[in-house]
Amino acid sequence: MSPRRFELLVFDWDGTVVDSAAHIAASIQAACADLGLAVPGEEQARYIIGLGLQDALQYLLPELPVADYPRLAERYRHHYLAGDDKVVPFGGVRAGIARLHAAGFLLGVATGKSRRGLDRALRDTGLHGFFHASRCADEGFAKPHPDMLLFLMDRLNVAPDRTLMIGDTTHDLEMARSAGVPALAVSYGAHAEAQLTGLAPLACVRCFDDLMAWLETNTSSATPMR
Repeated sequence: MSPRRFELLVFDWDGTVVDSAAHIAASIQAACADLGLAVPGEEQARYIIGLGLQDALQYLLPELPVADYPRLAERYRHHYLAGDDKVVPFGGVRAGIARLHAAGFLLGVATGKSRRGLDRALRDTGLHGFFHASRCADEGFAKPHPDMLLFLMDRLNVAPDRTLMIGDTTHDLEMARSAGVPALAVSYGAHAEAQLTGLAPLACVRCFDDLMAWLETNTSSATPMR
């Protein structure tokens, strides 16, 4: 058997593993309405998914004083947690992640969520036992800075060319490019396919089953993904 092409698969969380983009966008809009701010359109709200808080608000509400960021963040958390039960893994994710783990891949998460938020999400989805390492926006530099991938590769001792970043936003793809890591885009999350393909990922898939099929075809291993 030829050696496996990728050893470490790093997943974004929101919009890649769980179907949360619409709920995140609605929570952002509701938070802005609560504070009497201009309510962004859905496309604008979806664009900031995955960014750190400061970068997201500077893009979305450039005139908002930094002192008001915590108030908006609190209202966002209120609305997000009120509908947290709506956020579930995409179809095929639970079985697919289990197969990748059983096949011997190292699995990581690089997310714009807080550590507290990711730990809760991993627990609630039952996926916590499958991931070997994770990095959150409140633990270092947020996307598209390469920090998350650099941390995960160092933690798991994997070279950039043996690592694959999988994500649904241009922020994920830009982070991968900055870290010298190949990327696979998914178009079923926050950003449109045309935005993603403009950054030249290895491929852009339209559902999680297609993601698994791509991995099956484009990696080789002595342990089949069955």
